[in-house]
Amino acid sequence: MEAKLLNGTPEQYQALDEAIRTAQFVRNKCLRYWMDNRGANKTVLYAHCKDLAKQFDFANKLNSSARQASAERAWASISRFYTNCKNHEAKKGYPKFKKHCRSVEYKVSGWKLSTDGMAITFTDGFGAGRFSLYCNGKARQQILNSKINRVRVIRRADGYYAQFCLDVERKERGEYTGDVIGIDLGLASFYTDQHGRKVECPKFLRRSERRLKQHQRRLSRKFRKGAKPQSQNYHKQRQRLGKVHLKVQRQRRDWAIKLARCVVASNDVVVYEDLPVQNLVKNHHLAKSIHDASWGLFTRWLDYYGKVWDKVVVAVPPQYTTQDCSSCGYRVQKTLSTRTHQCSSCGMVLCRNVNALNILKKGLSILGMEWQNSTFGQKGTGEKSRTTGEISTAVAVGQPCAISAVAEPVIRIPCL
Repeated sequence: MEAKLLNGTPEQYQALDEAIRTAQFVRNKCLRYWMDNRGANKTVLYAHCKDLAKQFDFANKLNSSARQASAERAWASISRFYTNCKNHEAKKGYPKFKKHCRSVEYKVSGWKLSTDGMAITFTDGFGAGRFSLYCNGKARQQILNSKINRVRVIRRADGYYAQFCLDVERKERGEYTGDVIGIDLGLASFYTDQHGRKVECPKFLRRSERRLKQHQRRLSRKFRKGAKPQSQNYHKQRQRLGKVHLKVQRQRRDWAIKLARCVVASNDVVVYEDLPVQNLVKNHHLAKSIHDASWGLFTRWLDYYGKVWDKVVVAVPPQYTTQDCSSCGYRVQKTLSTRTHQCSSCGMVLCRNVNALNILKKGLSILGMEWQNSTFGQKGTGEKSRTTGEISTAVAVGQPCAISAVAEPVIRIPCL
């Protein structure tokens, strides 16, 4: 849950900046201590935070729980490095120092929430003081009625925000429609399902490129080489550029969340290809378009809504999903520029993305089901069994394809 921090003076916001810089300092110092003393664990880093507070006065101003949270950030990068080494990963990801940190995290102390949830007061040594919380009424009530594990203060281009980590398990009753969908992610269209229905990619970054270039040129004109610090006009223009980037990020996130919610709400089984985005962006001709598409953000929200509504969301490996013929299974080699599937075995000709019906078949095989080509459809109704508590999805006439369970004539999805 997130709320914006308002009605603060410039001195208060400057105090938040100092807290953020101090948290970055503690994190980097803990990492430096681990490099000099190999074998140090999280407990040793916690003890090192006390030594930093005694050694540096500004580190002592930061709340003790915030110093521990900074040590945990350092330990997270260290433990990830250990895990990659243990798994013999090609890139180990050696921990690095942070230069531009934008957040500080408090645990159960260092802050105090008002009784009505309208304001929050930071009580550590920096003296940031009281800020008004701007959020909707539903979010405010959830913050007041839930256990708050942590509070994170984040600096963005348009202001400061407080994120509340709540101890809440979200579960909602979903509506079962009896539909299934296999999603082929792409760049020409954001995704194509097994029936050839497409959703166009909005391309928010491409739409904003002209405005971004204008602000970037203005920023470059105001830069003075060797000047420390830069002028006030330079920093004002830097904030304007940051706000444009922030708007693109929020547009992309909002669109991905709404689309994922719609897909999971309309289908009982969702199958998508788990694309290796980190490897795909190595192609510098497509990297910007891949980042703009935000496949990873979309698939993460698919998994989230699947857990909230007890729907089945399956990720399948993308290998040979467009190479294999969806009719006979014959493998037809294609380059990325070949957009039409032409099977030399059965003679089927169709769009490359529609041929990715194989994605749905792979997902159903993981669930112990199979795709059955027939003149019947898969659209039906979901009924909950009174005795077993399972969702029985009946197959009815409607679409040109159908699915059926291997051992039973209906799909059974557990209802938790």
